[in-house]
Amino acid sequence: MKLIPLGDKVVIKQMEAEEKTKSGIVLPSQSKEKPQMATVIAVGNGDAVDGKKIEMVVKAGDKVIYSKYSGTEVECDGEKLLVVKQGDILAIVED
Repeated sequence: MKLIPLGDKVVIKQMEAEEKTKSGIVLPSQSKEKPQMATVIAVGNGDAVDGKKIEMVVKAGDKVIYSKYSGTEVECDGEKLLVVKQGDILAIVED
């Protein structure tokens, strides 16, 4: 199954939570905080607001940081994904 987002929506996949802290302490599963970093899986074709087209800045494969409480969780082929508005994406992470 393939998700195709509409308008200014973006499908992202959260990155895995860290197993250890930087100092090497192993974290139990319940204390791991969900990361706010994700990989873009699919991007909508943009939207129009007040007659102006919203340009989509992110593209599939980008690593992004998104707002903590945004989006809708969906499951597709056993994978947990998140559908967010482009406006909920705070930054693109470049390596």
